[in-house]
Amino acid sequence: MWLVKMFLISVEGGDGSGKGLAAKIIRDFLANEYSFTSVESTWEPRRQHPLGRLAIDSVRKKSLSPEREAGLFAADRLDHSHGWILPKLSQGKAVVSERNIHSSLVYQGIVGGIGIEKVAHLNSAALIPDLCIWVDCNPEIAMRRISTETLRGLSNKSEYFETTKFQSRIRDGYKLLFSDKSELPTPFDMGAIVGPILNEGTQKEFEIAITSAIRNFMKTKPKPININTEDVETFLIRKMLKRTSGQSILTDFGVSNESIENNWLENKSPWSILKSEQKNHLKIVSAIDEKIKPTIPQLLLEHSLSSIIGTLSLVHSSNISELRMAMGPVRYFSHSHTNNLIRFLNIHSNWISKLSKNKSRKGREVSRYQLKDEKIALGKLLLAIWPLRTSIKRWQISNPKTHIRYSLGQIVKSGENDTAVQNTINRLNVLGSGINVPRLVNSGIVQALQTMQTKTTTLRSHQRKIL
Repeated sequence: MWLVKMFLISVEGGDGSGKGLAAKIIRDFLANEYSFTSVESTWEPRRQHPLGRLAIDSVRKKSLSPEREAGLFAADRLDHSHGWILPKLSQGKAVVSERNIHSSLVYQGIVGGIGIEKVAHLNSAALIPDLCIWVDCNPEIAMRRISTETLRGLSNKSEYFETTKFQSRIRDGYKLLFSDKSELPTPFDMGAIVGPILNEGTQKEFEIAITSAIRNFMKTKPKPININTEDVETFLIRKMLKRTSGQSILTDFGVSNESIENNWLENKSPWSILKSEQKNHLKIVSAIDEKIKPTIPQLLLEHSLSSIIGTLSLVHSSNISELRMAMGPVRYFSHSHTNNLIRFLNIHSNWISKLSKNKSRKGREVSRYQLKDEKIALGKLLLAIWPLRTSIKRWQISNPKTHIRYSLGQIVKSGENDTAVQNTINRLNVLGSGINVPRLVNSGIVQALQTMQTKTTTLRSHQRKIL
């Protein structure tokens, strides 16, 4: 299972080292192997943006001091970070950037002589690459490449970067920056660095080295530095609601009540739904073929089942590819496991219906699936309590004979899940509370969570005063 998140990946190295090729390899690999909503390419300085052009011109004309030159690169980077890259990450997209902060640390900080701490200070509000791929190459080979190519069609690279001697200084700068002799300044020491990846052999060898580095990074399941994954989840949930509700305007502050079915719990207690559906699920799993059984999660709160049922409760109907895209980079897991669970939910559980086939973009016939109406409440509930999923699952294992309705109070009171509790409340503010019948107000998860939060906060305050 791959759990994918939103990353800014930068490619660094001297001019002519192969950064553009590396960026393309990374972009294609991420798009083919993982479930980002898309993979975006960019570069710094931005050659088509006024701030980027100012930075480029300052290097070409050599009209400014290294400090002022570094300031122009920083200005372009800050605008790029918060005006273009961050919005992409917030939508579940991956961003691959040719050059980022490390270029300034080398070019202006080390080679330019103003110091990496000063450059870091100028860029302190910029985004931090989650992963930096350092591509290396012999300067003589790089200069041969430079002499036969152009800088994005604007002018010859040699006009900017002069000689093999200068490229050697750049190469030494990267070696110093990423060596044990130097420490990356805060906060740019938070990201992962991989390299040097030598680009002096065949393109195939280079591609293997790059994709191996990306795959190894993904396997570590690092936490994104620049974005909160829950913000991405909220964005994608709103996006699904917008598509299925026919809402024309969707703000960053929530979805209007008119576009939401507030009574999606159908006048049932959320915990009675979870308990009865879990019992039903275990009964179905116990009856299936022993060869299939190990591939099916026992608990509905497991990542894969919660993701599929929750997503289908909002998208109404989809084929496998559309479903996986709707899951986004947080609720994503492998293609084969998706197929296995869809087959189980359709054939064995009978929780989803297989609709008529339609043709994909490639002309192949693909089946569409729809969650049955009687399971919509379960799906939305699983999506709503996703932030608390692991804590509830852990509680169930520790308290197998206790009704699940008691889990919430104990989880809130523990004080270890405050962020998850607030994230659940935020999700319910988007999905709707699930109730609209006055006598069932106390059964609503939002009301229960908010009441418990208030009581727990008051209790902790009293305890601090006594201590």
